[in-house]
Amino acid sequence: MVGVNELATAERRAGIIRAVRAFFDTNGFIEVETPARILAPAPESQIDAPPSGPAFLRASPELQMKLLLCAGYPKIYQIGPCFRLGECGRRHNPEFTLLEWYRADSDYLQMLSDTEGLLTALAGDGITYRGRRIDLRPPWPRVRVRDAFLQWAGWDPVEHWDADRFDLDMVSKVEPSLPQDRPCVLMDYPEPAASLARLKPDDGKVAERWEVYIGGIELANAYSELCDAAAQRRRFEESTEERRALGKAEYPLDEDFLGALEYPGMPPSGGIALGVDRLVMLLTDAADIADVRQFCQRPGQIF
Repeated sequence: MVGVNELATAERRAGIIRAVRAFFDTNGFIEVETPARILAPAPESQIDAPPSGPAFLRASPELQMKLLLCAGYPKIYQIGPCFRLGECGRRHNPEFTLLEWYRADSDYLQMLSDTEGLLTALAGDGITYRGRRIDLRPPWPRVRVRDAFLQWAGWDPVEHWDADRFDLDMVSKVEPSLPQDRPCVLMDYPEPAASLARLKPDDGKVAERWEVYIGGIELANAYSELCDAAAQRRRFEESTEERRALGKAEYPLDEDFLGALEYPGMPPSGGIALGVDRLVMLLTDAADIADVRQFCQRPGQIF
């Protein structure tokens, strides 16, 4: 029997997703749908895509959406299921809903402006989350990753990169110190954490990448896209070596994507991934992802 609160949350979730679509439709984006089962996930060392026969369930639609940018699509968005192994907890589920959008002839600062506009369109000037009022009015505070680590962790990850220390201090020192009454944008990540992001033209040690935290929840990850085919291939090969060293599954390189970067090429673009389940958590004052999904895996369960 469906409980009253569960049904109310489901109705609110549906309304939020309708409002998200309305925001992008009104702003001239095209909604697209790319495959959920793919042959070549992006070989990021910290993200594992579940196998599906000879293929994989997507951890993100990123590469397929970038193929559409290469084909000439100017502004696109997608809302759909994604899958990651080993992610289960209060803010994680092996299957989750992701919103991604991309703009041609754009960069990560435009994606931040989009995100500020989306949240204020959905929630106005602010929300109350877990008893705390959060002011959503833009512009949101921005903190460089280097400055955040110097202030709260006592070292500079740009000049002295240490992947394990970076991940540990991000979770244990930096994230708990971020402002709780305003969204906080961590900007300009060290080059080794560039992912698929473009490096800053005036400082090749950092990437044009940001993540935003609201109410202690990491909500979205955005960057200016890397459009250089040779540099992207090199990063994929380096990430593949990292996965091999960690004993993780190796993915074939996505030659369709790499070939499209060479010809016809991808225009300077901005892209972002935003967790829909976490967005619904914030807007419904939910403490656990299981409160905002109809079916959610709990630790110890095998689906």
